[in-house]
Amino acid sequence: MLHGRLLNYLDEVARTGSVRKTAERLNVSASAISRQIAALEEALDTQLFDRSRRRLTLTAAGEILIGHVRETLKGMNRAEAMMEDLKGLRRGVVTIALMSGLAANLLPRAVGRFQRANPGISVRMMLMTTGDDIRNAVRAGEADMGLGFDFPSDADISILEIAVGRLGIAVAPDHPLARSTSVRLSECVGYPVAGADPTTAIRPHIEQVFSRANLQLSFAVEANSIEMMRHLAMSEGYLTFLTPFDIAFESRMGRLVYVPVREFQSETQQLMLIGGRRNISAIASVFVENIRTVMREMAD
Repeated sequence: MLHGRLLNYLDEVARTGSVRKTAERLNVSASAISRQIAALEEALDTQLFDRSRRRLTLTAAGEILIGHVRETLKGMNRAEAMMEDLKGLRRGVVTIALMSGLAANLLPRAVGRFQRANPGISVRMMLMTTGDDIRNAVRAGEADMGLGFDFPSDADISILEIAVGRLGIAVAPDHPLARSTSVRLSECVGYPVAGADPTTAIRPHIEQVFSRANLQLSFAVEANSIEMMRHLAMSEGYLTFLTPFDIAFESRMGRLVYVPVREFQSETQQLMLIGGRRNISAIASVFVENIRTVMREMAD
């Protein structure tokens, strides 16, 4: 009903208060504009303009509709601008802030797909230690987007995608627990554990579950690096608590095994892709879609 031409007619008539002035600005006949507005009023069974005065003014119904019309026109303009940008995608840089563990797992798949389709675009990865560092980089405009776990609500940050992962144990294929379909937390405490330190997003989840199970939390090694925990599990036989997102590459290569922990069934982590509140560039929006696709594949 509201095609693009009619949207422009309505907007201009509301602004000028005149069909004749609108016709002159848009270089169309006044009768054509009047017919389309009248047809819309008939279809809606309500009057949009008060014609009792010399200058046309919006009725209450017209005020409601014109708000929708202008938001739609803004959206169309943004979409058209982004599509024009896409036509010229030849050179550029996309920057993403993330934790090192995700850089080695999820991101390579997204980067590979993106650059095969956009070989002239460079991807810059900014490896951060904490979620706060990632959010600050996105908020300050230093990064187009950020990728990490369990970001708190933030008025300056928009959430672009969420995928849910459940904590479990990650062990080498020859570890005694590797063949288990699931384990209890009490079965894990007899093995050396390489755990996340208190600065990480994983640690609060682990502490809560240990507390509920009345078990003492004791790690042989603590680290703020998922990469370090993975390597300790792969090469030295340590057990570590991670999500499937953290070990996706190692699982595909047969280097690590993910085993669910029963007490962790209610403990999930949200893998979140975030951006700033400002409009994201056309280049970055294409990269976002590649990351979204990989996140959804890994969550299935």
